[in-house]
Amino acid sequence: MQKMYFRTSSFYPAAFLLSRGMELVNIDRITDSRRSYFVFSSPERCEELIDRFTYGREGDSDVMTDARQLIASIRLLKEKLYQINT
Repeated sequence: MQKMYFRTSSFYPAAFLLSRGMELVNIDRITDSRRSYFVFSSPERCEELIDRFTYGREGDSDVMTDARQLIASIRLLKEKLYQINT
């Protein structure tokens, strides 16, 4: 059975995925009330990008992202986390 979603509780890798165009479908706090899980569609592509983010060579085109896009992704994730916590 194929996984339908990619989940991570790591904030900056989630921001990286969002900046690379991966679709954030949910932020899950139900599974563990002390931690948020960022849920993305396209699990195979997300796993590939995270693998390159973690272990890739410096300058790898799959890891390079526009700084403005990364900052926008960080802001969006923080906004969504704040909405959940209020």
